[in-house]
Amino acid sequence: MAEDVAPKPGLYVTATPIGNLGDISRRALALLAAVDVIACEDTRTTGKLLSRYGIRTRCIAYHDHNAARVRPRILERIKEGQSVALVSDAGTPMISDPGFKLVAEALDAGLMVTTLPGASAVLAALAVAGLPTDRFLFAGFPPPKKTARRKMLAGLAETPATLVFYESPKRLVASLEDMTAALGASRQAAVCRELTKLHEEVRRGSLEDLCAEFAARERIRGEIAIVVAPPPAAGPDSDASIDRALREALEKLSLKEAAHAVAYITGASRKKVYSRALEIREGK
Repeated sequence: MAEDVAPKPGLYVTATPIGNLGDISRRALALLAAVDVIACEDTRTTGKLLSRYGIRTRCIAYHDHNAARVRPRILERIKEGQSVALVSDAGTPMISDPGFKLVAEALDAGLMVTTLPGASAVLAALAVAGLPTDRFLFAGFPPPKKTARRKMLAGLAETPATLVFYESPKRLVASLEDMTAALGASRQAAVCRELTKLHEEVRRGSLEDLCAEFAARERIRGEIAIVVAPPPAAGPDSDASIDRALREALEKLSLKEAAHAVAYITGASRKKVYSRALEIREGK
């Protein structure tokens, strides 16, 4: 969208920063300044972003508690020829926020829906976790109750992909304890806290070690994403699986990078995998 062209009637799913207010595209800023109205989770949170960039577009609250009442009004605005930007408090709308039904009903009504992509805490966490990214599953927030949480985690234990969760600071240790029990104490993981913000922190290690580390802290703050490696290869053909994975990885990565990636994927020791990678490279 050119900055001097008014946006067409429709719903614009617009990504906003996950922390650092500088992480927003020029296109998104132009769109937010040009639309008729911005639908946001919390007008105070979005207001800080708009104020930073001198944008005075009207905001209306659209969140879990008022969605059923406000959604028809937003759709009616678009039908009347208005442009509406949908934003979340942080990151890309539709990821753990109430945007799904609005987008679905807009599409059902034949209205234009498009996106202005940008920041996402899921992708940011994957980028810095140091775990495999070729296949991942975003699992959202684990259930707050222990029984339901363990049941959910048990159902994901054998998923052949890196897992990404959101979690609140007050439940981080409890979730890490249940992940250790359900997914395995030695499973590699990363706790990503306050990404892109002043106190950004990424702690990497086994689930057991991470659980102990955060349990020892007096206070935990901030927005948190937990990234957990895929399950290790199992069964009598585990060595063959390691070899297959190494041969594929060595076609694209350096020896060190391939060994590191396969060690995470299979759960085998880095020393063993690196030694085998050397043998494969030398044709043994």
